[in-house]
Amino acid sequence: MDARIKQVTDNILARSQSLRAQYLQRIEQQLAQGKQRATLSCGNLAHTVATCCGQEKQNILDFTKMNVAIINAYNDMVSAHQPYKDYPDQIKSVLLQLGHSAQVAGAVPAMCDGITQGQAGMDLSLFSRDLIAQATAIGLSHNTFDATLLLGICDKIAPGQLMGALSFGHLPTAFVPSGPMGTKISNKYKVQVRQQYAAGLIGKDELQAMENDSYHSVGTCTFYGTANTNQLVFEAMGLMLPGSAFVPVNSKLREKLTALCAKQMLKIQSSGNDFRPLAKVVDEKSLVNGIVALLASGGSTNHTIHLIAVARAAGFILTWQDFSQLSEAVPLLTRIYPNGPADINDFHQAGGVPLLMKLLAERGLIHLDATPIYGSMQDYCKIPTLKNDEIVYHPIGDSLNPDVIAPRGQYFSPQGGLKMVSGNLGSGVIKVSAVEKTHQKLTALALVFEDQDEVVRAYQNGQLKQDAVIVVRNSGPAARGMPELHKLMPILGNVMEEGYLVMLVTDGRLSGASGKVPSIIHMSPESVKGGPLAFIQTGDMVEIDVEKGTIHCLANLSQRSAYQPDLSAAYYHSGRELFALFRKNVSSAQEGATVLF
Repeated sequence: MDARIKQVTDNILARSQSLRAQYLQRIEQQLAQGKQRATLSCGNLAHTVATCCGQEKQNILDFTKMNVAIINAYNDMVSAHQPYKDYPDQIKSVLLQLGHSAQVAGAVPAMCDGITQGQAGMDLSLFSRDLIAQATAIGLSHNTFDATLLLGICDKIAPGQLMGALSFGHLPTAFVPSGPMGTKISNKYKVQVRQQYAAGLIGKDELQAMENDSYHSVGTCTFYGTANTNQLVFEAMGLMLPGSAFVPVNSKLREKLTALCAKQMLKIQSSGNDFRPLAKVVDEKSLVNGIVALLASGGSTNHTIHLIAVARAAGFILTWQDFSQLSEAVPLLTRIYPNGPADINDFHQAGGVPLLMKLLAERGLIHLDATPIYGSMQDYCKIPTLKNDEIVYHPIGDSLNPDVIAPRGQYFSPQGGLKMVSGNLGSGVIKVSAVEKTHQKLTALALVFEDQDEVVRAYQNGQLKQDAVIVVRNSGPAARGMPELHKLMPILGNVMEEGYLVMLVTDGRLSGASGKVPSIIHMSPESVKGGPLAFIQTGDMVEIDVEKGTIHCLANLSQRSAYQPDLSAAYYHSGRELFALFRKNVSSAQEGATVLF
């Protein structure tokens, strides 16, 4: 085991000792109640089985049988979740044949950041994670279940489901993925068209045609954003079957993996010899394994928020310093867009998560003694195939595409994909996996904006034709719900191609889709709460050195008053008025941007 990985793991465990003990005590109290379905009254049980067929009713009323909860994030407008329409029936059929049952315990909202990007609804995106956690807990609160299957993939949905399920950590729990859509056009072409449109070189019809070819069928989007990072990280944490994250949507292997996951719940139930409740699976080792996989793959910056919140739900205290220290020990082993031209299907065909796990294991960078939901962590270095219509696992070989996954003993960068940056403007994170070294250091004048639309107008008016630190403030959790600022990527990409040096500094988010534009995001404390960004002014000189992890404003901020914007117009329409309590009580990005803890 690499000593640096072990040290961070030990640090997490030490600082979390009291909180983790309290969490485990609650789990033990739930376990001590035994099969909770048996404690329900006759009326409770009658309601439970009212809609069931005869055999299902008999199975649920037989307390020696398992009843599996399904928390479903199905809707038919989010491509990654549309396949879940038929999953509950598939799972029920598998379990019914084995004498057990399953019920859809609850449905959770599943909004798409791609649909709300740049719209008022994006202000609800991050808050939806905590709402999904609460909705998951409500579904499971019927207390008629012996295990949980989580049907969720995308940005805030899967982390929210996991956070909610951790309140029921006495139950065996697993994610059931649905798989990515096929590849239709290249990522290079996508970027080219978006930048041409931002520059006014092509019309909306051409942009629309390209976007339709980018997102063209059911399944997860093919770029390596937050949704696919969820899948990779949760597989690395042992929360789904080995090799299952990126098996193509609607394939025969995908169907068989769904069935196997349902069957696996029977093997790890409390009455068996291999009981694996969620509280046992999500521990300090699995959390570190997830972060290591995140860093080695250049995954989404959103996980510097989500994993902190997930850890807190399991009784652990993660910090950005943990991410930063692990990043120094973990090399970048993949090139997936936006960190390279390849997409998630290319990654899967090159060896996928099993190969990544094998390469990390060979370097001593993951805990092979962590407890996954299936087999051992060594099994997560194997790939599933079909033989005689049954799943067989085989050891993974070397990279089948060295441009996508580095061959054994090699890497694309000696350091992982994320870096923590701190100074007199606060603390933030930057995704460095796609940023050239020459763009990781800058001393330039600040151009200060109050939202991303102001930046767009400045670009259209030719005001960004200079080296500059673009500061976008009042975009943090308490200000606007921390929306993603992807309107900025095409235009700042164009500014860079014109030969200017720019860096973005914001208390907002950019997710996994941030690429070559150097962006220090999640700045904390946020400006609306009096953070340092509230004091900076256009024309101040700012010095940034990503390699050293420093950001400084060279002006004397102590003599100024904080800028206090009127954000009331951003608190209405599209349901934003319903989330005032969230904005008032949300923690900082460093603490997981949550209202739950």
